[in-house]
Amino acid sequence: MVSTRSETRAENAKFMLLSADRVLYAGLLGRPKDRTFCAPSIYVSLSGALRLTSRGGATETADCFLVPAFATHRIESDEANVLNLIIEPESVDPTVLERLGFDAARPTPGSFAATFRRGYRERREGANPAGVNTAAIDHSFLGTVLAPRRLDPRIARVIAAMRRNEDYNMAAGECASSVNLSMSRFLHLFKEETDTPFRTFRAWKRARRLLFYANEQINLAHLALDIGYPDSTHFSHSIRKFYGLKPSAIFSGSRDLAIYQA
Repeated sequence: MVSTRSETRAENAKFMLLSADRVLYAGLLGRPKDRTFCAPSIYVSLSGALRLTSRGGATETADCFLVPAFATHRIESDEANVLNLIIEPESVDPTVLERLGFDAARPTPGSFAATFRRGYRERREGANPAGVNTAAIDHSFLGTVLAPRRLDPRIARVIAAMRRNEDYNMAAGECASSVNLSMSRFLHLFKEETDTPFRTFRAWKRARRLLFYANEQINLAHLALDIGYPDSTHFSHSIRKFYGLKPSAIFSGSRDLAIYQA
């Protein structure tokens, strides 16, 4: 396990667990505008209620929401802090998401509040401080380990190369050539296997890399270049599109956040 500015915050109420396939966030919600994760996610309130507004203006109230990938939404909470689990779509069998209660078309109330809150308490109390890998996060907050998705080996190799090189600007042609596919066949197969268009996948993964640095004192313009953006304007636009917050707001709200990496 790798920790980032975390050792002095072991009992902090705000923390984030990061593996290649999961993000578990326990911290300030802030006031995000419309956000669109390219991955299924679950929100749980620590107490009180959540209000989720879907595209079109319909608002529901519950203590847990299941939000499918690409569902634009706005989330509000009675309490300042919330719990949020992001599940990378290429990492989990789609039928498992259906069994968890995800609707492919729209956010729906869920039944994971008790399990999430128990996992949160156990983490705060140090009952399982070292478990940051995907299986440990699933077990702690979902009560089960989600079955992985069986990707076509060629697509799996491309994704592994991106992760290994931390390069989410790899050209589609380069990726297609690396697995002996034509460009058109590669793009079709990638979308089919991951439920995500290739360019969208790259953009989401770039934005996800920001989370590893969210509690650091860092120059945002330099960070933008380091994680693959051509300039600060593209960086800010992308982050606001996905998370509903400016990068500066994310960093401001994460000053006391403990980040643990697998």
